[in-house]
Amino acid sequence: MSRFLKVTLVAGLACAAGIAPLVAQAPAPASTYQPPRTPWGDPDLQGIWPSTDMVGVPFERPKQFGTRLFLTDAEFKARQEAAAKQSALDVLEFDLEKPPDEVVALGEPANGQMPAMTPEGIARQKGSGGTYTKQTGWNNASELSAYDRCISRGPVGSMMPVVYNNGNEIIQAPGLVAFRNEMIHETRIIPLDNRPMPPSTFKGYMGYSRGHFEGSTLVVRSTNLNGKTGMQGNGSMLINSEALVLTERFTPVSKDVLQYEVTVDDPKTWTQPWKVSFPLKRESDYGFYEYACHEGNYAMRNTLSGSRADEKK
Repeated sequence: MSRFLKVTLVAGLACAAGIAPLVAQAPAPASTYQPPRTPWGDPDLQGIWPSTDMVGVPFERPKQFGTRLFLTDAEFKARQEAAAKQSALDVLEFDLEKPPDEVVALGEPANGQMPAMTPEGIARQKGSGGTYTKQTGWNNASELSAYDRCISRGPVGSMMPVVYNNGNEIIQAPGLVAFRNEMIHETRIIPLDNRPMPPSTFKGYMGYSRGHFEGSTLVVRSTNLNGKTGMQGNGSMLINSEALVLTERFTPVSKDVLQYEVTVDDPKTWTQPWKVSFPLKRESDYGFYEYACHEGNYAMRNTLSGSRADEKK
């Protein structure tokens, strides 16, 4: 990806538009690109769009970068070297052969930091994180996170770049868009026909989504989430409430770049809405493999048996 393209594809965490942000937002990606059309006339966004290039980019902007959105050449080189060193130390190298992108963080307001949590949101984080935050002392499987149990990472947790299995695929049909995540092998079916949402009593890990096109941008609104996943740690951390409303935007910037943006609006968890945005690069030859999580999930059994062994000590 060229430096010019990286500068125009502003990635970040930002106050949502219309919520009186404390600082001016970075401009939206500027592009005159018009994607091809499907046989039924919708913008054609189909393809495999992994977020691998974003691995290693912080979720929040490190404070030493101030308001800057992109690294200098020297800082980018240092980030590359740090990623290469980490890859060499890993027993399994996963997808770390690609260096992190030049964006400073997935954050773009003046300080690039998360908005404050409400008291209810803070209380909800107690005991969350699964094996990301606690290695022993588990009493039963229900205490582990949905990710630990191979159930779900939630919509945002599924999109945030992690160390491996960052594949995303878009498939379209008349009146529908299917969005497939590689890890936990979840597929969201997104109707485009303005059908009514299910009653609020119908909830799920991925919620229910409705979409429409605004020009070439696919806009997806999701509600009816069950409040059992979050924004980070493969959905194990920054747990949201059932009041969460997600608005995602998928904007084709060029033939092989799709800008992803999500606005997180959850007044029971954060004091104001916030936004994350980053580019996805098309990789037609990406190895999109089956993620047989349940079949190979010895980690949960070993975590529980390890807790029993620690108790005996």
